[in-house]
Formats: sequence, structure tokens, C-alpha cells
Amino acid sequence: MTLIPSSVRFDYSYSKIWSWLSKNTNGIDDFSRLFFTLVGVFAIFWYTWMYIKSNNKGKPTSPPGPRGLPLVGNLPFLQPDLHSYFAELARTYGPVVKLQLGCKIGILVTSPSTAREVLRDQDIVFANRDVPAAAMLVTGGRDIAWNPYGPEWRMLRKICVLKMLSNATLDKVYSLRRREVRETVGYIHSKTGSPVNVGEQMFLTILNVVTSMLWGGTVEGDARASLGAEFRHVISEVTEIFGLPNISDFFPVLAPLDLQGLIKRMGKSVEKLNGIVDKIIDQRLKVERESGSTTVEFKDFLQFLLQLKDEEDSKTPMTMDHIKALLLDMVVGGSDTSSNSIEFTLAEVMNKPEVMRKAQQELDEAVGKENIVEETHVHKVFVNAWAIHRDPSVWENPLEFNPDRFLNSKWDFSGSDFNYFPFGSGRRSCAGIAMAERMVLYSIATLLHSFDWKVPEGKKLDTTEKFGIVLKLKNPLVAIPTPRLPNPALYE
Repeated sequence: MTLIPSSVRFDYSYSKIWSWLSKNTNGIDDFSRLFFTLVGVFAIFWYTWMYIKSNNKGKPTSPPGPRGLPLVGNLPFLQPDLHSYFAELARTYGPVVKLQLGCKIGILVTSPSTAREVLRDQDIVFANRDVPAAAMLVTGGRDIAWNPYGPEWRMLRKICVLKMLSNATLDKVYSLRRREVRETVGYIHSKTGSPVNVGEQMFLTILNVVTSMLWGGTVEGDARASLGAEFRHVISEVTEIFGLPNISDFFPVLAPLDLQGLIKRMGKSVEKLNGIVDKIIDQRLKVERESGSTTVEFKDFLQFLLQLKDEEDSKTPMTMDHIKALLLDMVVGGSDTSSNSIEFTLAEVMNKPEVMRKAQQELDEAVGKENIVEETHVHKVFVNAWAIHRDPSVWENPLEFNPDRFLNSKWDFSGSDFNYFPFGSGRRSCAGIAMAERMVLYSIATLLHSFDWKVPEGKKLDTTEKFGIVLKLKNPLVAIPTPRLPNPALYE
């Protein structure tokens, strides 16, 4: 006799009922089907709610928070810009706030002391993450972002931080970053006097840098350009779906129904992603078979990962699923975040012409107008990407863009200073901090050194934020570049 877990039996029986209601239309019209469905869903919600309430009796007092409605909790009251809404809740209820999000409880932490407690002092307790349904579909929870804390996660993190994104490795592939940034400068120069979508161009630049590092030695020439365009489109789809609230995440019992159709949409994107990644991996394996050796000179990270997979002495073996998950982590995690930081910074700089003039003056002194910016120049010039924290007890005029505030103070953004940790802290801090530091500063310095920027005539610069999986400008920055270097050859 085969025992089937109760959750599987429930999902199966519920799907059979749903299928019957959908197909047997004799005597049951659309309204009746909807009515019976809602009754069933309400009964499930009510049972879940009563179960949660009964289990909470005798437990320690929860943090304060806004009152919610039965079953749905605080979900109906959430505002689109969650970061601003959460800040308002903190001002009302204190630094630790409880939210009832459907069947799940969320805790907001909004002070340096509580952040230190969660991210450093008790970080093992908080090391695991609740995997969204859409993320499970993409990587099965096997990537760095969602993998439970343990040997497998430590293996992936070690490979990423110590091998793929170490300072030594990034120094070796500087030529890739330089090539892509110079191509972007050349494109912007060709658009002199015409509007340029800055965020889109920087997204393309970062994506090309990341994919060049990952498989640039495997896919070359026109094939790489074609693959990059295809990959860019799919990544945009995936990040968009990640940023949408999914009712299945708040009420897991409803996940099989996919009421919003997000899982179906993500499934189509994942199918495209797997097709692209499988094609790249097959091409690398073909090259190795034809060469008769896997010990050829290092060309890209994909080659390194495949060699690691073939090693037998690893305590936690690398699988093909791990390789795919790491590749997607680096592309999805590296492209949107850095390009949005660059776009935000340039928008804020343009909004304060005196800041732009001062930054350009410092760049002229460090680089000169007869040279182009190199990464080696960046340490001479302070160009701070906008990663401001809004606590007025720590920051003077926290909502004002003022890079000068960092000039006379030493701020550690690696995660040890809990007044300023744009890359997170603890075990789950950003694995790509070294890469982001290089690309963001290098790109901003290049854009400001090479061009003057202004908004198109009749347009107004808008720095309003839009919440999502990555914080973006609500309206993309479209600006007109004007070359400021005397030698046209510096734009080639």
C-alpha cells in the first residue's frame, strides 16, 4: 500500500473538484461555479484563521502593529511603495512591527540596533528565507538567494565570493568591463543632442559585462550578441514577475489554483531561460569534447563551474542544477541592481547642477580631459551611489541628496556599520559587493567625466521611486548628453 502525504491528497482532490466544476456545465452555470468555489475558499480561510488563533494562545506577546481583517490580515491596507509605507508604520508603532499577511506573519525591523540583532548577533536564526512560489519555479530554491542555510548554501556562497567574484578574479577580467563601458560611451556619443534612456543603456552594459564573465569565452561574436538580446528580454520578464505580489505566497493552500496566472507566466519565462542556458552549457561541453581535455586555459566562469562539477572529492557535490542557479543568480542579481543605482545617482546629480559641476571638477583633476576614466582612477575620486538611509537621528537632512556628507567621514558599507549597510549584512549579505562597487563607481565616473547631461526641453526631472524586487525610478531617466572632452578619439 502506498501512503500519499495529506497535502498531496488534498491538492489532488481539490484539483479534481475544480476540474469537475469547470467541465460539467449541465445545470451549473458560471455564477454557481463561482459561488461554490468562493464558499470552499472561504471555509478554508476560516479554518486556517481559527487554527492560527488557537495556536497563538499562551505564546509570548507579539510586537505591536496595525489591526487587520479576519483571514486576510493587513494585506488590503498595504500600499504600493512598501518602503515608504513601512517607514510610516515604524513611526507609529516603533522599530519592530508585526504584520499579518494572510496566513503568514511578517516582522518589520527599522532601527540600527534591531538590524544588528537580526543580521549579526542572531543571524543563524534568521538565515533561512521563505521561498516565493515564482522563485521555486525558476531555480527550485537551489540558488544562493533561496537555498536554506547549510552545507549546500555554504558551498555555493564560497564558490561565488571566493572564486567567481573575488577581488583577484575581478581584476583579471577588468578588460571585459572596460570594453563594455567604452562601447556604451561610444553609443551615447553617437546620440549627442538626442534623448538617451540612461537606465536602459546601463542595464545593457551591466548585463553584457556579467554575461561576458559567465560565458564570454564560450559564446563569441554575433552569436553572443544575439544570445544577449534574447537573454535580456527573458530576464526583464522574470524580474517583473518577481516584483508582483502573489496571493499564492500569502495563502499557500491556493497555490495550485494560480489565481493571478503568475506561475503560468513565470513557467513560460523559465522554459525560455532553461533553453538559453542549456544551449550555452551544451556548447561549452562540445568544445571540451572536441579538445579532448577539460584543463584548457580559463576562459569564463561556466568553464570553471563545469570543472568543479566533475571533481569527485567535494563533500557537497556541484550539480547541473546548481550551475544553472548560480548563472541565473549572477545575471538577475547583478544587472538590475547596479543599473538602477547608476540611474538613480545620475538623476540626483542632474537635479543638483552644483553637485555635477563639483564631481566633474574632481574628475578633471584626477583624470584630466585628455584621458578617459579607468577603474584605477576611481579611488582618487569620491562618487557615492545613492544608498541613503532615512533615520534623522543618524543623518542630517536624510531626504536630501548630498554626497558631501560622506567626504569627511569614513563609512563602511560592507555590512559592519548598521547605520549604513546598502549591501545587507551577515551571512545573507550581497555576494556581489566587489563587482557592484567596481561597476557602479566606474560607470558613474565615466558618464560624468565624458558628458554634460540635461533633461529634454519641456520635460521635468522626476526622481520619484517605484517599489519592486529592485527599487527603480518611477519614470525612466531620459537625458540629453553633450560631449565635454576635446578629443573625439576618446569616445571611440
